[in-house]
Amino acid sequence: MARKKYILAVPSFDELLVPVVKALIKLGGSGSVEEINNLVYEIANISEDVLQVPHGESDTRKEVDYRLAWSRTYLKKFGLLENSSRGIWALLKADINVSNLDNAEIVRFVREKSTIEKLGKGIAEKSTEVNQAKKEVEEEVEDTEEWKTRLLNILYQITPSAFERLSQRILRESGFSQVEVTGKVGDGGIDGKGIVRVSGLLSFHVIFQCKRYKGSVSPSQIRDFRGAMQGRADKGLVITTGTFTREAIKEATRDGAPPIDLIDGELLCDKLKELKLGVSTKLTETVEVKSDWFESL
Repeated sequence: MARKKYILAVPSFDELLVPVVKALIKLGGSGSVEEINNLVYEIANISEDVLQVPHGESDTRKEVDYRLAWSRTYLKKFGLLENSSRGIWALLKADINVSNLDNAEIVRFVREKSTIEKLGKGIAEKSTEVNQAKKEVEEEVEDTEEWKTRLLNILYQITPSAFERLSQRILRESGFSQVEVTGKVGDGGIDGKGIVRVSGLLSFHVIFQCKRYKGSVSPSQIRDFRGAMQGRADKGLVITTGTFTREAIKEATRDGAPPIDLIDGELLCDKLKELKLGVSTKLTETVEVKSDWFESL
């Protein structure tokens, strides 16, 4: 029963449509999923408790982020957004007036468009129902995000030492050198260290911490890690299969304090996909017959 109350408190995907557009406008017209989501949390005034509601009991995704994926997909199909292969979303128009956007109109347009596309492909009349169109759009979001859930569930099952070795491999593949796993009991949570060189000129000593669990990293854990890295490195890096609370993110970038970079579960999945570490991408060929071409002969 408690979970149902929480779910009711999570904004619906259509309620998040306008906040997503507002977030992108504030970001200058483009942004990563993480940047967009973090701004939407503020714009929509979503509490920390609601942000931690999971999409499902065995699902690694948060319900808010899952619904935001729907919102981005609907806005893309409506013609307001585009996204690149690098995971960056952008506005297609620079002069969008958010006061003219209507949530219901966007949803209606996308579902009717999906229905018309199916009709054009000769799908049976039963598929013309709006509910079918809604289901198809939702399945597109599911297909996009499902692989990350499967991957994170695998990562939860590996040993802590295996996760440390995986983090070491990720850093090496990303250009770090002299990467070592040094985790010891009583070492303040430091699991390893390495050196990253920028443009072949500047180098920074980085220490990292690995957290393999489903929960959220708190600001106190970030402060403890910063305390352990004092005088030992230029930067810190925390890698987790979970998430970071908003306060933890603020703490990591607090003015006047040594900076700490954060990699959460979603970003970790994207990085493994980019580096092709345990994740492969298969491209499928789509053949389209252009009847109008033949008609013009």
